[in-house]
Amino acid sequence: MTLVTSRRATVARPRNRRRLRPGRPIKFGFLVGPVLLLAFWAASSASGRLDPRFLSAPWTVLTTAADLVETGRLQDNLLASVQRVGAGLAIGVPLGTLLALVSGLNRWGEAVIDGPIQIKRAIPALALMPLLVLWLGIGEGMKVTLIAVGVLVPIYIHTHNGLRGIDSRYVELAETVDLGRGAFVRKVVLPGALPGFLLGLRFAVTTAWLFLVVAELVNSTSGIGYMMDLARTYGQTDVILVGIVVYGLLGLFSDAAVRLVERRALSWRRTLAS
Repeated sequence: MTLVTSRRATVARPRNRRRLRPGRPIKFGFLVGPVLLLAFWAASSASGRLDPRFLSAPWTVLTTAADLVETGRLQDNLLASVQRVGAGLAIGVPLGTLLALVSGLNRWGEAVIDGPIQIKRAIPALALMPLLVLWLGIGEGMKVTLIAVGVLVPIYIHTHNGLRGIDSRYVELAETVDLGRGAFVRKVVLPGALPGFLLGLRFAVTTAWLFLVVAELVNSTSGIGYMMDLARTYGQTDVILVGIVVYGLLGLFSDAAVRLVERRALSWRRTLAS
C-alpha cells in the first residue's frame, strides 16, 4: 500500500512542478510597449501636464502627418531615406559577412581584419563625417558609405562570434570524413554562424536608421532627416515629431521583420523563448 502511494506521488509531482519558462509568445507583443507609451503621451497631453510648445500632442502630430502626406512631402522624403538605407545594407551586410568569414576561418585573416574593425567600433559616426565629406563630398555616395560602414560592424562582430562558437566536435567530424573546404563552409560554418549573423542583422538594421539620421543632417535636399532639420529652422515641433515617429516605426518594424526571419530560420533550436 505504501509503495503504491509513493508511486502515485511520484507520477503526480511533475504536474505540480513550477513552470520557469516565460510563457507563450504574445501575438504582436512587440507593439504593446509602443502603444502604452503612446497612451501615456496622449493622457499627458489631454490633461494639460505636457506643454504643447515643448511636445506637441499625438493628434496634432497625426494631423501634421496627414498634411505632409497630402502634399507629398512625407512620401518623397521617406522614399529617399529608404533608398539610402537599402543601399547601405546591400553593401554593408555582405561585406561584413565576408570579413567575418575570412577572419573567423583564418588566423592571419583575424590578425589583419579584427583590429581595424574593433577600432572602427570605438569611433562614433560623427567623427567620421568630416573625413567622408572630404573624400566623397556631400552627395549620396557619402551618405550610403556612412550607413554601410555603420552596418558592417555589428554584422562582423556577431557573425565572427557565431563562427568562434561552433562546436569543435563538428569540425573534428568534418576533418574525419575529409570534407572539402567549400563543403565545410556550406554544411558546418554557415549553419553554425547563422544565429550570430541574424542577431547582427537585427543590430544592423537599427544602426542603419541611426546613421541615416546623421547622414541626412549634413547638406541634404531630401530625406526624413532633411525634413526634420528644415522644420527645426522654422520651429515646427510637430513636423520634427512626425520625423521621429517615422524613424521609430521604421526601426521597430525592421527589427520585427528580422526577428520573424530569425524565428523561422532557427525553428529547430530549443531555447527559453521557444
